[in-house]
Amino acid sequence: MKLLKKIFLVSLIACVSFFITRCSGVDDRTGRSDPDTDSIEILKPEIPFSPKHYVCYKTPEPITVDGKITEESWEKAPWTDYFVDIEGELKPKPRLNTRAKMLWDDKYLYISAELEEPEIWATLRQRDTVIFYDNDFEVFIDPDGDTHNYYEFEMNAYGTEWDLMLDKPYRDGGPAISGWDINGMKVGVEIYGTINDPSGKDEKWTLEIAMPWNILKECAGANYPLKAGDQWRINFSRVEWTTDIVDGRYVKRKDPGTNKPLPENNWVWSPQGAINMHMPEMWGFLQFSEKYVGEGIDEFIYNKDEEKKWALRQLYYLQKTYKNKNGYFANSLQELGANQKILNELPGTPGIWVTKSMFEISMPGFTEGTTWHINHEGRTWKE
Repeated sequence: MKLLKKIFLVSLIACVSFFITRCSGVDDRTGRSDPDTDSIEILKPEIPFSPKHYVCYKTPEPITVDGKITEESWEKAPWTDYFVDIEGELKPKPRLNTRAKMLWDDKYLYISAELEEPEIWATLRQRDTVIFYDNDFEVFIDPDGDTHNYYEFEMNAYGTEWDLMLDKPYRDGGPAISGWDINGMKVGVEIYGTINDPSGKDEKWTLEIAMPWNILKECAGANYPLKAGDQWRINFSRVEWTTDIVDGRYVKRKDPGTNKPLPENNWVWSPQGAINMHMPEMWGFLQFSEKYVGEGIDEFIYNKDEEKKWALRQLYYLQKTYKNKNGYFANSLQELGANQKILNELPGTPGIWVTKSMFEISMPGFTEGTTWHINHEGRTWKE
């Protein structure tokens, strides 16, 4: 069955959970609510565009998904940089370390992570509940890098899973399709210490995830089957709540003024520059290698077309902000506020087409005869 048909069917299943999510105002600090984008300020990164990158090698041995990260292939795979605050250098470094590794074979994309944690706790046991109400680890994957049709996965220290798909980010009107599942996915957790026991001494928890290609390929388009050098967009997030020990159990610390839990910390691999994970343009680059891990090194290859996409994204931010202020889209780059300084910094001469409810902006690509586009829903594509 084609992807669009699947999305239609699972959307019917998801409507009840989506309604509950909207009405509860779920975590709009990280872009997970479903706001009316015509009535709010469009968030944009407040840091330079410089996504992290990772070269993912193949594993020649089977991976036992038990959370222990002990296979020889994992020992050879490089760690990512330690996670930073979601806003990047705008905020201090996290107080606890987090890092991840990746591998792949013909059946799965493997992800492992190590989360330093002196107080390990979890409460949620039911699949597809709102896992980030606990401390959690999250994965975001956009296989073709157009910022649409992407996956989100969350898990806590129990290994309880929440997997969902978005056909477009919340800012562009996309609902979370929580009824969609990564069938055949495997997860494992290893606790170094105790769980839900404040009297115990805890060090960390580690995890492994195996995501099957026969599901991930749904949103990959021409980026599947994989070949050497292919790049996907990916990011990881860790949600960490501040807790106190009350009557022998962990309780989220409350703000004395509101009596509500203090805002959670959001620590990520590739910084977003705003408190919003649903800006896929800021996620890191995952480059696949055909080499077996430990048997050689592939350098990351920067694609200059990313400069075109980023330039178009700046104009998208301006258009969204313009409409929020004026009620309609700008008909020209000058009206949009793209002054000569901005235009001089763009890697090409953009064209703009506008209707009452839509816009499209295009720019020549670096490869002769190609053109990059972005539209009012934030989707980018090349022709």
